[in-house]
Amino acid sequence: MNLSKSLYTRGLQCTKSLWLKKYNRDVLTPPGAQSQAVFATGDKVGALACELFPDGKEIPFEGTTFDEKIALTQRWMKEGITNIYEATFNFDNILVMVDILHINDDGSVEIYEVKSSTEVKDVYLHDASIQYYVLNGLGYTVKTSNIVHINNKYVRDDALEIDKLFTIANISDEVLEMQADIPTYLAHFRKQLSNKDVEPEVDIGKHCNKPYECDAKAYCWKHIPEYSIFNISRLNTDKKFELYRDGVIEFNQITDTSTYSLSQQIQIESEQDNKEIINKPAIKEFVNGLTYPLYHLDFETFQQAIPEWKGISPFMQIPFQYSIHIEQEDGSLEHKEFLAKEGIDPRYELARKLVEDIPTDVTVLAYNMGFEKGVIRKLAAMFDEFSDSLMLIHDNVQDLMTPFQKKDYYVPDMKGSYSIKLVLPSLVPEMAQAYKALDGVQNGGEAMQTYARLAHMDDKQEVGRLREALLRYCELDTLAMVKIFNKLKKEC
Repeated sequence: MNLSKSLYTRGLQCTKSLWLKKYNRDVLTPPGAQSQAVFATGDKVGALACELFPDGKEIPFEGTTFDEKIALTQRWMKEGITNIYEATFNFDNILVMVDILHINDDGSVEIYEVKSSTEVKDVYLHDASIQYYVLNGLGYTVKTSNIVHINNKYVRDDALEIDKLFTIANISDEVLEMQADIPTYLAHFRKQLSNKDVEPEVDIGKHCNKPYECDAKAYCWKHIPEYSIFNISRLNTDKKFELYRDGVIEFNQITDTSTYSLSQQIQIESEQDNKEIINKPAIKEFVNGLTYPLYHLDFETFQQAIPEWKGISPFMQIPFQYSIHIEQEDGSLEHKEFLAKEGIDPRYELARKLVEDIPTDVTVLAYNMGFEKGVIRKLAAMFDEFSDSLMLIHDNVQDLMTPFQKKDYYVPDMKGSYSIKLVLPSLVPEMAQAYKALDGVQNGGEAMQTYARLAHMDDKQEVGRLREALLRYCELDTLAMVKIFNKLKKEC
């Protein structure tokens, strides 16, 4: 029946998820590489935030029991330590570890919960509120409750200024307002947990993804087909669950499409009739609007919660790599590529090489051009010497996604999406297999994480292997665009 801060907030999202975490955790989906990267970022941000409260001591996590952590917290408070990191307390069978506890001269305390987010989210208020509940229950006077989060407006200069990198939001009023509801929540959670043999009956709903995608979702959604009404593009979530509650789960159960948008009607009717929707005049207009040679362009970027270089903001998209396939009208191809050296700001060299590789008077094709154009604009704003050329390239970018976004070319396998992840295997199945055959890097998330790791690796041979994997992955991205475009041309 013991609860922690994380179990408490899990219970607020869904009591079934809480029960599963306590009694049947084998059905939960373990965190993947992306989640692990988020956790690592959180740890790094948390450690840096402690520097806002210097001369403190950290309760060791490894090698101590929770009882020992609690006892050490008490000892340090009695010894007059003013800042304790991971201060640990237990009240009413609820264990909390306060990211940063500041103890004032009068014995009152201040709670600082550190988040790597750029804003104060509702779930963070609940995090802080249960900490207040525990400390207040133990008799401490909690002077303030605060969220320490990243300031995404901050732009690093030569040196990192942590007082500007972080924003401290005082949420004391909100936390106090929440206190009256906590005993009710706890009583409900404990009632649900009192029977280890009976899983709570909680149907799927919006709570499965809010505030986070639940790690029990695969288990709870196993009665929903892989492709269902929940995949109808741009359909309001409330409408999806309204259909679900009415017993409508599969496309063939929809009898009237008149209330759906034209795009949604195409998706539904294509699935029901298992037919392709190909608007040849629209595709021909798109293809004829492009001029050769075509420069198929794809960037890879990564982010830093804590900016390492001048001119970088937290979570800014930092380009480190690109691939270009140059396609002539006769179908011949030339490939160009760039991958920045690890451990340095990659932007200058990438911008310099990009203006060498792309003339200012050619058509540039990108898939979801808003991303590529955004990268180019930021480079142009950063480097005056390349600005004019970069903006001319920017103005020549066209979007290969357009025919699919408009559903001028749609097949059932696209499952309502115009993401290249579904368009590519639908049009060019052999390319999907080519991605699976790649060694080390098979998607954009892996590319981002791999490049970020390179600067911290000592094994030069492994660094070389991973750099080659990055190059082959990005090359495949623009080759995929060539294949998709050629598929479009065949419909003209």
